[in-house]
Amino acid sequence: MTSLRLPLRVQKVGPIEVPLPAYQTERAAGLDLSAAIAASMRIEPGQRALVPTGLALAIPDGFEGQVRPRSGLALKYGISIVNSPGTIDADYRGMVQVLLINLGQEPFSIEPLSRIAQLVICPVVQAELELVSALPETTRGAGGYGSTGV
Repeated sequence: MTSLRLPLRVQKVGPIEVPLPAYQTERAAGLDLSAAIAASMRIEPGQRALVPTGLALAIPDGFEGQVRPRSGLALKYGISIVNSPGTIDADYRGMVQVLLINLGQEPFSIEPLSRIAQLVICPVVQAELELVSALPETTRGAGGYGSTGV
């Protein structure tokens, strides 16, 4: 099976030289983003930290960048992303930053250039809204949280 490839323009920004994001395996969905910091950064349990990546992107129209947690950091240390997945819109040209949170029990240190998150490029469809007086019926109806079982 051949993977689809999409050209993505990347600009290094800021004072810290970072590696280009990279897929860690042949079939990986996410590119690893690194911390563009000069010194270690500590996140206490329950605290958040906005971590720069040193990169700006030109995501093509019809796509978005999703910033997602790294599973190893989540499992081993309880490190996640507050607004997961974070969305990078196609018209945003500023530096990508990652809003990490420490959900673990111990302080966590982010080291310079350590891999902190993943970037997944996804297609986006914009909806054309149509105001109606009623919605089509379904079996589920308005059943919300837990309505289909545990």
